[in-house]
Amino acid sequence: MPVQFLNPDTMMKSPAFSQVVTTSGNGKTIYIGGQNSVNEKGEIIGKGDIAAQTEQVMLNIEKALAAAGATFKDVIKMNIYITQGQDVRKGFEASQKYLGSNENPPIITALFVAGMGNPDFLLEVEAIAFVGE
Repeated sequence: MPVQFLNPDTMMKSPAFSQVVTTSGNGKTIYIGGQNSVNEKGEIIGKGDIAAQTEQVMLNIEKALAAAGATFKDVIKMNIYITQGQDVRKGFEASQKYLGSNENPPIITALFVAGMGNPDFLLEVEAIAFVGE
């Protein structure tokens, strides 16, 4: 198996994320740079709304994955940067449309940050996916 998701009995198990992912064999690794809530026209979607921004971010990642021949089921790692003061539950709920049906959820690191490059952005997400051949 080229990708193995591990949740050792010696660690907490979560339905929302895995603890360890390994890859081996032939395949390709896909790195998606930090995505924010900008649509294809360069417009910021959901100013001041973490759920709307999360929806746009996930849509952007979905489009990037598709361009590389992958889906959210291929994502093995996500880094999520959220501006301080946001209700992460609203963002989490919005992301479940994309991640909720994944029986092997990716490894996730979530950090609160003081701000983004653009003060209208409430979050930014990076993703890594692996597609076996």
